[in-house]
Amino acid sequence: MAHRRPHRLSARLLAGAAVAVVVTGLAAAPAAADEPDPRVGLSPGWLDAGTASANMEWLAHLDKPEGFFSPTNIGSISFATSDIAFGGNYAFLGNFHGFNIIDISDPSNPHIVTNVVCPGGQGDMSVYGNLLFMSVEETRGRLDCGTNASTGVRFQGVRIFDVSDVTNPIQVAAVQTCRGSHTHSLVTDPDDPDHVYVYVSGTAGVRPATDLPGCNNNPATGENPSRWRIEVIKVPLANPAAAAVVNEVRLFADPETGRIDGLQNQPPTPQHPSGTAWSPSPVTDACHDITSYPALGLAVGACEGNGLLIDISDPANPVRLDAVSDPNFAYWHSATLSNDGTKVVFTDEWGGGTGARCRPTDQPQWGANAIYEIVDGKLEFRSYYKLPVPQTNQENCVAHNGSLIPVPGRDILVQAWYQGGISLMDFTDPSNPVEIGYFDRGPISATSLVLGGFWSAYWYNGHIYGSEIARGFDAFRLTPSEYLSEAEIAAAAEVRLAEFNAQHQPKFTWAPSFAVARARFDQLLRTCDTTITGVRNGPLTVSGVTCLDGATVRGPVTVPAGASLLALNSSINGPVSAASAKAVHLYDTQVSGPVSLSGTTGSAALVGSTVQGPVSLTGTNTPGVELVVAANTINGPLACTGNSPAPINLGVANEVNGPASGQCVNLT
Repeated sequence: MAHRRPHRLSARLLAGAAVAVVVTGLAAAPAAADEPDPRVGLSPGWLDAGTASANMEWLAHLDKPEGFFSPTNIGSISFATSDIAFGGNYAFLGNFHGFNIIDISDPSNPHIVTNVVCPGGQGDMSVYGNLLFMSVEETRGRLDCGTNASTGVRFQGVRIFDVSDVTNPIQVAAVQTCRGSHTHSLVTDPDDPDHVYVYVSGTAGVRPATDLPGCNNNPATGENPSRWRIEVIKVPLANPAAAAVVNEVRLFADPETGRIDGLQNQPPTPQHPSGTAWSPSPVTDACHDITSYPALGLAVGACEGNGLLIDISDPANPVRLDAVSDPNFAYWHSATLSNDGTKVVFTDEWGGGTGARCRPTDQPQWGANAIYEIVDGKLEFRSYYKLPVPQTNQENCVAHNGSLIPVPGRDILVQAWYQGGISLMDFTDPSNPVEIGYFDRGPISATSLVLGGFWSAYWYNGHIYGSEIARGFDAFRLTPSEYLSEAEIAAAAEVRLAEFNAQHQPKFTWAPSFAVARARFDQLLRTCDTTITGVRNGPLTVSGVTCLDGATVRGPVTVPAGASLLALNSSINGPVSAASAKAVHLYDTQVSGPVSLSGTTGSAALVGSTVQGPVSLTGTNTPGVELVVAANTINGPLACTGNSPAPINLGVANEVNGPASGQCVNLT
């Protein structure tokens, strides 16, 4: 019958997003408290260790190439795989011995394009256009990337390569700094498209003036000491060879006394609360990581003994807005902002990443994440999150690098935990973070701790990629579960970036799509107060969040102010009316009467449904959330007025057997 065509078309378009309303048993999930966690007891091995995963599919693995590992010392830090940057179809994989460029155009079959030997550690990477930035901190670094540390010109700082030809990277600049570059962060200025800035985080010992003029190891009270600062490099994009330090910023100064060592400069107690010595020592004279968020003019710094909130509206002159400390934190390591800039996840690299810190005896607040909210320009603590499964004494395990997964309406972090593997953390509720997926390998050795595990785990254009210190490079995809629906995964995959650097955080936006609309439906679904299946006789007045799953309601349905109605594959024998409802979603549902929505405040969608009567949509006010009216059969007029944003059909017309008017005139 003709009136079913839009319904079938809708079903096809939503095939990737359509799941049952009752979301149970869809896929493997993190083990319940009364079930053994499959991560416990994994068999050891270098390239043949046992694995366990939930809600992630392991797609591919690349071993380290020859020359980037020591066969006789698998855990050698001199050949450790470090951070990842992404540009186009390539992953730029850092290593203490140089870097690898990997083609990820097919995530299930990544392959190495180029290996560049350039020792000096840590080899942290960032990409901007055709430029690749690389951190160098170790004294073995040479200006010419040579491997003989006893000869050549010493180099510690930030290298810049031209990678317009990924088969032949060319070093075009090398900016020396007094403490090298442990990590670095790119900062862009919306008002200055001709330059990019680099914030340098150097944690090595201070170089002597004989090595680099201007450097000194003066105390905080001495003349212009080389500690207690970060360097700002300004890079002219048209001439990167002219890159130079333009500011040395005293981010740690006391605003009242002016002392440049004004933040926490002694451990808060003689020993860490675990009873062990502080390692590394939380003495704030540098930042480990700074994550910039240029779209908001903010940055967050993980700075040894403190977490910082920083104003970067003037990139050359960052200003500290707030600083926090935590007696449980040994070493503030990295930071990630939520997409809306209201929350921050700080990580604690207790022990420096080389020790076993996820044992049953290690408390959940040690070597964990700390989640803060930004309230009136200040950081307010909300909770800790730690990998929720114990690891062995043979596994270095502690919080490390991660990034957001761009699921609309949620805050989800994919994060590396060294030999604790990869964990997916939902921190939408900052006071109650929850693990929603993982991947883990067994230890490298059954008898001793061999350095290894995931240094970084990042989301990039639909997939998760991990840099494994001792083993190489891995690619994953998310799989649907009770925690994350197929539509949410699809909506995240629709966010495409030309490049990605974890410490140059982009602002995610979502173009209207069926996946995005259905993702919102699925998120509301998890909040159902009442789920109706089968037949219900008589009228229905919705309260809270009411869900119809294959239901038949024999009577009118009323949605009062503040309530929500979600209907999937259902039948309503009467009208549907909603006034100031929070949300109304009708998917693949038949309504034998009119549909009237007025003043909806959250989200609304009418997709693949049949309405035997007029449809009226008025006064919805859902900024940033599109009102979707698509692939329906409406046997009556369709009238839309005063909706913000205006209704859209996502390119799939409605069949309207009556006039379409107002904002809906073009939806047929």
